[in-house]
Amino acid sequence: MIFLIRFIQNAATIYSWILVAFALLSWLPNAYDTALGRLLTSLVKPILQPLRRLPLRVGVFDLTVWVAVILVHLVGNYLIRFLLILA
Repeated sequence: MIFLIRFIQNAATIYSWILVAFALLSWLPNAYDTALGRLLTSLVKPILQPLRRLPLRVGVFDLTVWVAVILVHLVGNYLIRFLLILA
């Protein structure tokens, strides 16, 4: 059980870092066209596509990635709590 809990925690943390790296690519010109940019885009696209439909723009800032990071951690925490209830 401890292994599964640690796996969920680590997966949420790693995916959050992938989302942050994807957001930082926007600061570099043509970064999404590189191999790393295409890899990160393919990893984050499934979670960002549904969130893009929501009005998460504030001025020139797009808060979609940050909302995704929060959601990943919330889902991870709820999964862990659910596993602890089952145990």
